[in-house]
Amino acid sequence: MKTTTTYKNKKVLVVGLGKSGINSAKLLCKLGSKVTVNDLKKAPQNIVDNLQAEGIKVITGGHPLSLLDDTDLIVKNPGIPYSNVLIAEAVRRGFTIITEPELAYEILDAQMIGVTGTNGKTTTTTLISLMLNQGRKDGEAYVAGNIGIPATLVAQKATKKDVMVTELSSFQLLGATKLRPHVAVLTNIYEAHTDYHGTRANYIKAKMNITKNQTKADYFVVNWDSEEWRKLSTQSNATIVPFSRKGTSKAGAYEKDGWLYFREEKIMLASEIKIPGEHNIENALAAITVVKLMGQENKNIVEVLKTFSGVRHRTQYVTTINQRKIYNDSKATNMEATEKALAGFNNPVVLLAGGLDRGFTFERLIPYFKNLRGIIVFGETGDLVAQAAKQAGVKQIVKTENVKTAVPIAYDMSKENDVILLSPACASWDQYPTFEVRGDMFIQAIEDLKKELEM
Repeated sequence: MKTTTTYKNKKVLVVGLGKSGINSAKLLCKLGSKVTVNDLKKAPQNIVDNLQAEGIKVITGGHPLSLLDDTDLIVKNPGIPYSNVLIAEAVRRGFTIITEPELAYEILDAQMIGVTGTNGKTTTTTLISLMLNQGRKDGEAYVAGNIGIPATLVAQKATKKDVMVTELSSFQLLGATKLRPHVAVLTNIYEAHTDYHGTRANYIKAKMNITKNQTKADYFVVNWDSEEWRKLSTQSNATIVPFSRKGTSKAGAYEKDGWLYFREEKIMLASEIKIPGEHNIENALAAITVVKLMGQENKNIVEVLKTFSGVRHRTQYVTTINQRKIYNDSKATNMEATEKALAGFNNPVVLLAGGLDRGFTFERLIPYFKNLRGIIVFGETGDLVAQAAKQAGVKQIVKTENVKTAVPIAYDMSKENDVILLSPACASWDQYPTFEVRGDMFIQAIEDLKKELEM
């Protein structure tokens, strides 16, 4: 890891005791900072003891504004909104507020690849790392960031021979000041997280922070299939390299006549990609563009795309029960993700959907509901999703308590050769702390059902 004196003897306040907060605090301590960690909730005593043993001050159970009186810099958990009383006051006083990936970048010795977008971030990040590691003889391509692995943890072990492929959320990118990936990727931008950012314009501005420090020596890989995204690329000083499922540009990776290409070089048939759905063709094209820029061979790219079965909770194949294929797409926390999941299947689908109410209605899903055998809805938006299904002419609509109770209903509703798909089109926070917990509950319910049917 690089040495830096930026944080030496600085009084740093780390707000939020999640994985990113804990690892940020420990790294700052190594860098010579005087660190205080603060969280609204009471922390488990073992975590408190562990941090205090390293000389880190821990204050939990509230956000006393007096903490700002003895602070030079703030490292904020990405999930904590700027409306938080402590953060709002810090903004008013003009404090620099960064997030964990920014801190990681300052000590990173390896090249950074940054991936952002509304949908497809995790799959694209994973594909890039797998492709770069396939056939690799020296070094390693690590994944980090919003994918669930703290960037500060990876940055401390990555060397000049390595690459850190970093998934970056809009929440994390709001804290970007120096962060400069050698290759930045924009998978797409849709309507999302306006409850956090206030407006779509603010959301887009946060996303575009991924490229704000790039120069012509860097690459900005952009989905070219939307005029809006093409226009956004003009904000970047990097070398623009497009990817396109619709063949709107041949300057990077694209699909043509069922084949995937990179700059006129035929790579493989799109139908040979193991994970289903047109959105995964987009993710594959984004990943191909990045790794070809990094010098990867086609045979290694093809091997990954033919064998990769998907990221957990992202159109993840779970199992087959009595000729019904079951997929977990709990990461579909917005309508665009559910549209793409549904578009990926030709067979009749029994859909499980619903979740946190962010003030949207679901009429835009009506065209995608035409192939539904039936739908089971739950959560705060259950009735709203059901209304859209009714307008689409879906004959079987059932409201239930949650994902667990939805599973046996979905099985009874389905027939042989159908697809049972959890793709909620909503965030999970009305019932579950994370989409991962929701997806895990779905998988467990499927496993329980399978055992019951085998008895």
